[in-house]
Amino acid sequence: MNNQKTSFFGKIDWLTITLWLALCLIGLFNIRAAVFNPELPNFFTLGTNYGKQSLYLVSAIILGVSILIIDAKFFSSASPIFYGITAVLLVIVLVVGRNVGGNQAWIDLGFFRLQPSEFAKLSTCLLLANFLSSQSNKAPTMQTLAMGAGIVLFPVFLVMLQPDTGSALAFFSLVFVFYREGYVNNELLIFGGLCILLFVLSLLVNPWILILVLALLIGLVMWNYRKRRKYIINLSIFFAACAVFILCVDLVYEHVLQPHQRDRIDIILGKMEDPKGKGYNLNQSKIAIGSGQLFGKGYLQGTQTKYNFVPEQSTDFIFCTVGEEWGFVGSVILLLIYLTLLLRIIHIAERQRSAFARIYAYGVASILFFHLFINIGMTIGIVPVIGIPLPFISYGGSSLWSFTILLFIMLKFDSNRKGVV
Repeated sequence: MNNQKTSFFGKIDWLTITLWLALCLIGLFNIRAAVFNPELPNFFTLGTNYGKQSLYLVSAIILGVSILIIDAKFFSSASPIFYGITAVLLVIVLVVGRNVGGNQAWIDLGFFRLQPSEFAKLSTCLLLANFLSSQSNKAPTMQTLAMGAGIVLFPVFLVMLQPDTGSALAFFSLVFVFYREGYVNNELLIFGGLCILLFVLSLLVNPWILILVLALLIGLVMWNYRKRRKYIINLSIFFAACAVFILCVDLVYEHVLQPHQRDRIDIILGKMEDPKGKGYNLNQSKIAIGSGQLFGKGYLQGTQTKYNFVPEQSTDFIFCTVGEEWGFVGSVILLLIYLTLLLRIIHIAERQRSAFARIYAYGVASILFFHLFINIGMTIGIVPVIGIPLPFISYGGSSLWSFTILLFIMLKFDSNRKGVV
C-alpha cells in the first residue's frame, strides 16, 4: 500500500502523521486520566493540565502544517542559526531559569515555561546532519568524528550545568548516527557496551575481585593465542584499560554523580531498600502498572492514578496511567505504535537521496528511541529514574512541540527527497 499522496505539501508520508496523531491523542486522554478533576471535565479547561495540553496539541498541529509549507532547504541552511539560538537559551536559563525539582531548566514566560534543552536536541540533529553531510563524499576520519562529537557535546556541557542528567544523556543516543555513517564501528559499540557492564559490575562486586576475574579470563585467551604476539599486546593493553576503568568507577560514582542519582542507581541494583523514601516513586510506579493486569481497570478508574500515589504522573510517569487503566494489552498496543513509528522513520531515512535528510532522520530515530526506552524503563524499574518525557505522551508544551518539529522537519525532507536538500 502506498502511503504517500501528492498534495499541496508535496508527497507526505501519511502513515507517519497518523501514528504521530494517534500518540498525541493517547497522551491527551491519559494526561486527563492522570490529573482528572470531575468539577472540570472539559478537555479545553485551561486551568487543568489536560486543558493546556489540548491547546499545545492544536498549536503543534499548526506548527506541523507550517513546517510542511516551508522550503526544505531553509532547515538545512539555517541549522547553524538554530544551534546558536538554542545555545544562547541554554546559557540564559542558567541565569534567569526557574528551578523545578533541583533542575534549573525552564525559562518562565508567565503563560508558558520554555525548556531549551528539548529544542537543543532538535538543533543539534540539524547541525550534525549539516556537518556530516558536508563530509559524506570523503572517507570517515577521526578529525570529522571529533568535530561531530564536539557539536553534540557542547549542548551536553550546558545542560549538565542545570543540572539535567536525563536531557544530557539523550544527546549520546546520536552515537547511532555516527555508526550509520561509518564513523563508529562494531568494535567501538561493543567496547561501549562493555564499559557499561563493567560500571555496573564494579558497583556490585569488589573492584579487585573483578580485576582478578578479568585477568583470569584474558589470561586464558592469551594462552590460546600465545603464538600471536600482536594478539598478546592488544589483549594486554585491553586488560590495562579495563583495570584502570574499574578502579575509576568508584571515584566517578562518589564525586561526579549527585547523591540522589547514586540513590536511584542503588535502588535499581538492589543495594538499597527504601520503598517509602527514595524508592517511593519507583515502588508506586510498579504497583500502578502491575495493578492494571491484563486489560486494565478502565478509563478514569485507576486508583493509583486517581489518588495521586505516583508523583509526576502526567509527565515522567505517564506510562503508569497507561499500565493501570489500559493494562498489559493497552501497554503492548502503545509500544507497537511506537515500534511502527521507529521502523517507519528508519525506512524513510534509508530511502533519502540526500545525505543531510538521511543523517537527520537517523538523529530523529535515535532521540525518540532513547526517550522511549529510558522513560518506560524507569517506570518498570530496569533503569534509574532520570526524569525524561515519553515522546508525544507526557504533559508539556516544550516536549510536545520539540518532538513534533523534530518529526515534521523529517517529513518535509522526505516529501522533497527527489529534490536536493
